[in-house]
Amino acid sequence: MIATTAYLIVYSIALLTLVSLGLAVIFGMMKVINLAHGEFMMLGAYACVVCVNAGAPLWLAFAGAALAVGLFGVIVERTIIRFLYGRIVDTLLATWGLSLFLVGFVTTVFGPQARSVPVSFGNVTFGGTSFSAYSFVLIGIAAAMVVATWAIARFTTAGLIVRGTMQDAGIAGALGVNPGLVYMGTFGYGAALAGLAGATLVPITGASPSLGLFFVAKAFINVIVGGHLPLTGTLAASGLFGAIDGAVSYFWSSVGGEVTVLVVSVVLLRLLPFGITGRMRRGI
Repeated sequence: MIATTAYLIVYSIALLTLVSLGLAVIFGMMKVINLAHGEFMMLGAYACVVCVNAGAPLWLAFAGAALAVGLFGVIVERTIIRFLYGRIVDTLLATWGLSLFLVGFVTTVFGPQARSVPVSFGNVTFGGTSFSAYSFVLIGIAAAMVVATWAIARFTTAGLIVRGTMQDAGIAGALGVNPGLVYMGTFGYGAALAGLAGATLVPITGASPSLGLFFVAKAFINVIVGGHLPLTGTLAASGLFGAIDGAVSYFWSSVGGEVTVLVVSVVLLRLLPFGITGRMRRGI
């Protein structure tokens, strides 16, 4: 019982972190509401399937999916998003239209049926209960994404430039930084994280045109409740909602867990309108 509950909680936290981190980078740092986030995940899933069908090992397919969706994100930022900074309604409409286009395009090219990739990770047993070994791979990937993002933001020159530009693009520009390139790279990195999330989910959910619809609402709730610090807020919200979802799912049902998370998120936003990290002055 304890092992199962702990597993469900950790898995729920990892899953929420996985699907939210790319959105947290784009929304939390750039203040761009990307309604096509779910479709970026979907593209990552299909890119993974294409790579595996071409003979690539699964880990290389993950990397290829992240790279492909990251490059696609750069194209989207250069052709659409960069003209809409500061215009929230226009950004919402543009990314919503992009999401509809991507769903229609993928459905036309690959068909409406789900596609998957074969995995042979088997099961592991703890406390007399058997768990999917691949779920631990997913947990490890989510943890690696968080550590990599934190390390880039905290210890690299690029991370310092990005944080400085997001705080005051005018001063960054006066110091010789090109804010447009920083925005482009940040959006591309957030898109790459979304693509990697979608690729990681393929062995579990398969790749389908509706893949993003199952996770985009959770990602938005997680990021909004987390507050203005993208990484800290996402981890805090994922930890809270993952613990609630995992525990309620075990003792009640998965639907009950999702309903409970929704209720708690509404209460939290009522009590903390700026999110969990809304009162924090500094951080990532």
